[in-house]
Amino acid sequence: MTGRRRLGGRWVRRRPLRTRLALAASAAVALVAVGVCAAAFLVLRVQMSRQLNLNLAQTATQLAQRTRNWGPTAGDTSCRYPAVPCVQIIPADPARDAHGRSALPVSPATREVAAGRRAPYYTDLTVAGYPVRLYTVRLHGKDEALQVALRSDTVERGVRQAAWALAAVGGTGVLLAAALGYWVSRTGLAPVARLTATAERIATTRDPRHRIDLPTGPAGHEDEITRLATSFNTMLGELEQSVTAQRRLVADASHELRTPLTALRTNAELLARADRLTDAQRDRASGALARQLREVTTLVNDLIELARDEEPRPLLEQVRPADLLEHAVAAAREHWPEVAFTARTAPGAADATLPGVPARLARLLSNLLDNAAKFSPPGGPVETELDVVADALDLTVRDHGPGIATDDLPFVFDRFYRAQAARALPGSGLGLAMARQIARAHGAELTAERAPGGGALFRLRMPLTPPPEAGAG
Repeated sequence: MTGRRRLGGRWVRRRPLRTRLALAASAAVALVAVGVCAAAFLVLRVQMSRQLNLNLAQTATQLAQRTRNWGPTAGDTSCRYPAVPCVQIIPADPARDAHGRSALPVSPATREVAAGRRAPYYTDLTVAGYPVRLYTVRLHGKDEALQVALRSDTVERGVRQAAWALAAVGGTGVLLAAALGYWVSRTGLAPVARLTATAERIATTRDPRHRIDLPTGPAGHEDEITRLATSFNTMLGELEQSVTAQRRLVADASHELRTPLTALRTNAELLARADRLTDAQRDRASGALARQLREVTTLVNDLIELARDEEPRPLLEQVRPADLLEHAVAAAREHWPEVAFTARTAPGAADATLPGVPARLARLLSNLLDNAAKFSPPGGPVETELDVVADALDLTVRDHGPGIATDDLPFVFDRFYRAQAARALPGSGLGLAMARQIARAHGAELTAERAPGGGALFRLRMPLTPPPEAGAG
């Protein structure tokens, strides 16, 4: 038995979900239909039996008045006629029995009713080959029992007809429920089928641009299937953006690496013929090769960090941004001696701390300062300021260079994006993209704007109470 159940369960699990739902719905409706039909059959049978008993009791009451002076009587109809009752009167004393054979059987219980020692009762029996319902009651004031019998085959025939009718109705209901269950399962799971088809299409074509057609319904009404389809479309959108970003990163990286790699190859081939070069030419080629190697190494490291699209998650520690800014400005002064860096820290921000990774935040500040210094004219100032604004640390870095064109503002944080005025300057176009990535990993917001009076202004807003998911981890 256990093996059969296991085999049946395996067969069910192998069926499609819509088939299993249709089977489950049909089984549930069939169970309810069978239960309702069985209950209706029992109620009908009880009611028809009660009606027969009531007819017998009413007939016995009417006959008791008419047969009051008959004395003991043996019935002679043998209950052969369905609508005609079979009647006989039985005395308590057998010596007073009527002459002739009794049409209805007489038992000790009948004598007890006649003597008043037992209450009236009903019984089912067969008389002359016919099923009958017999009612035995004592005649008032006499030691005699009145027996009234009616054929019960009409009731049984009605019960059987009702049973067949209920079985037909129940069977039709089960078949209709199966058809409706299958239709409902197909209709209800249509978005799931579309979701599956879309997922299979994406797996085959590797193209995440496909979307699921959302079912239309009343405004503001969303069921579980609609929410599932919406979530899947959202996931596909994120996947498409990720794939597009990766493809763009690969394309941009290959484009950016082509030039320095070509220069490296040229200088390497030139140094391979060092015996034909003068000492000055060798030194110049060797220096260019070393400089290009550093640039390529920096570019590759930046690409590796940006390709992760998120910060690694080492242990956080409490960081004091004022100290980080001071060290970053000091390092920038050494790297850009021709630029005048200034740093101002508001009293309320000097001792403020927040959780973060010092090395990553230092890299963020370094990238902002390097970008400002790159666009500053010789001897021009780069101003930094740290203040507390509305429960957040507000860091600004401003230069006095040409500023950011209005058309370039939406793209300054894109990877490899370089404005028209910056294409002749050194750099790979990854510094600001990396700065924003580090800022987002710390729950901060980095924005760029045109500074009043000229130049560019970068604003980094770091919440003093970061959200639970924040952190450069």
